[in-house]
Amino acid sequence: MSYIEVIEYEEAEGRLKEIYDDLIDKRGKLAEVHKIQSLNPESIVNHMDLYLTIMFGKSPLKRYQREMIAVVVSVANRCEYCRLHHGEALNHYWKDEERVEQLIRDYNQVEMERSDKLLCDLAWELTGAPHLVNQSDYIEPLREAGFSDRAILDATLIISYFNFVNRMVMGLGVEAAEEEVKGYKY
Repeated sequence: MSYIEVIEYEEAEGRLKEIYDDLIDKRGKLAEVHKIQSLNPESIVNHMDLYLTIMFGKSPLKRYQREMIAVVVSVANRCEYCRLHHGEALNHYWKDEERVEQLIRDYNQVEMERSDKLLCDLAWELTGAPHLVNQSDYIEPLREAGFSDRAILDATLIISYFNFVNRMVMGLGVEAAEEEVKGYKY
């Protein structure tokens, strides 16, 4: 149960109802992370614009890499809601629930390309100890693995975004039921 008032779909009117309907059309359903912002409807629009840009827009990063980053950040922050949602999304691409579960337990134990491991390392460190991220230990290895500066920027945007959302979700008591994580458009 969230810590603040939430306007449910059935109660929504005017602009909020339009926003909710648009989300259902674009994403397949309405998530709790959207409804928690219902008292400030335009924040939902701005939030979703950023989300859709960094997670679904044109990028050198593959869709699975973006979801993988989301999971690592959410695990580092202990955000169950986002971990469930983006673990489900990652499994849509990986099609290997055990591998996703291993990523959640310890990404260092997952068999993956070195480039993906470097993305996970950046996600983990930038989340838990951002002051330790530096060019020689994190950025240069990504470049050496073939990532362009645009890809590095996109990875950093995704990491930063999920740190923001994890804090909003946990700070306002957003919870996910098991059935809520299924049925989205990927």
